[in-house]
Amino acid sequence: MIASCPGFKSDNFILLSDYKAKFTELHLLTNYEIMNKLKKPKVHFLSHDIPSDLRNTENLKQFIESIFRRQRQSLSSINYIFCKDKTILEINKKYLNHDFYTDVITFNLTPNNKAITAEAYISVERVRDNAKKLGVSIKSELHRVLFHAALHLCGYTDKKQKDIEIMRKKEDALLSKYFNP
Repeated sequence: MIASCPGFKSDNFILLSDYKAKFTELHLLTNYEIMNKLKKPKVHFLSHDIPSDLRNTENLKQFIESIFRRQRQSLSSINYIFCKDKTILEINKKYLNHDFYTDVITFNLTPNNKAITAEAYISVERVRDNAKKLGVSIKSELHRVLFHAALHLCGYTDKKQKDIEIMRKKEDALLSKYFNP
């Protein structure tokens, strides 16, 4: 059966048949309504002024979502934005009054008592330099920084030495779990 409706193109609706009934129901759905019914991704990777070199991002997105679930935190969305040193330095100066480079800056944008909404800016150049200094792969260091941002959003801090040690142990455990499931 071919259905038509004035003002609608064929890709704007779905035709469903009810085999028990003796009629066919036409359900008009806009693209927005169709997409809204699908599971929306909560983790996004965006490149601002430099590529990230991330691979297998679907598994990584699911793993990052699982960090929040294991920490009993509700995640609405997190945007990981990959940038150059220059960009992260500007952000650090403007929003944190810090005049130095860093590998990641995380902003919790969550409205009151709602699921976590956040942005994490990652300097790919810092990650590469840190990996070289630490004698680890860029891939490992990049994943550490991704997990580090998620842990901050789950309530972990790294201001005191004891907190730094706890954060590092959590990062190591997540790296091990992700790369050696």
